[in-house]
Amino acid sequence: IEAPVLYLPEYLYQEPMRVLRGWRKARKKPGYGAALKCFLGDLWRDRTPNRVRRFGQALVLAHELPNGIDTIHAHFMHTPASVARYAAMITGLAWSASAHAKDIWLTPDRELTEKIDDCAWLTTCSVAARDRLVSLAADPEKIALTYHGLDPKRFPSEISHRPGMNMRDGADPADPLRILAVGRAVEKKGLNILLDALALLPPTLHWRLEHVGGGMLLDGLRRQADAAGIGNRVIWHGAMSHDLIIERYRDADLFVLPSRGR
Repeated sequence: IEAPVLYLPEYLYQEPMRVLRGWRKARKKPGYGAALKCFLGDLWRDRTPNRVRRFGQALVLAHELPNGIDTIHAHFMHTPASVARYAAMITGLAWSASAHAKDIWLTPDRELTEKIDDCAWLTTCSVAARDRLVSLAADPEKIALTYHGLDPKRFPSEISHRPGMNMRDGADPADPLRILAVGRAVEKKGLNILLDALALLPPTLHWRLEHVGGGMLLDGLRRQADAAGIGNRVIWHGAMSHDLIIERYRDADLFVLPSRGR
């Protein structure tokens, strides 16, 4: 993203004047009445502060959009799409969306159907997701599959990824087995479970875990690793660019993708 990033207020009480300015401008626009009616209908079904927050954010978005914008695009079909939908109604602009994960499966069917009907187009990243959205759409042609895959050219298929070297087996303390985990440090990624499992490995097996990714649980995971006596075997890289991550994949002996249920 090269354009300046403008963040909406996360909580309305933190920037009340910004929300008030948005409302003063938005209420004069021809689409405000339709947006308010839509919001009140949504609020009747979803009587939560979160729903109110999304309408307040839409007021700010509608007011602060720069000139020359012809489409509002939202990533995720739950709350981001609600903000985009309200703001598009207020401004008279078209809106589109990308559907990804929990927004597809946890958003109520009726809400998804209404949003699909209202948006100009929608893209999603898997066949299963597309099939679900198509089943809810009056116009299935609106929904496009944009698969989130890998470019195989960037991941050569040769097993001997380190010329002249075989896969490490954990027998050499000077050259331990390299284990790689990539993912945000959030609860659903199950990194704490991975640390618990690694702590059970016998001391005669020499290994090193490299984790790539940021996240709010990193400090706690570091403490967990230290408490389990494996802190000196774990490297926390933080966020990395794709090119650097590919280098870590090529150097790894084993990739682990932990996860946990809800």
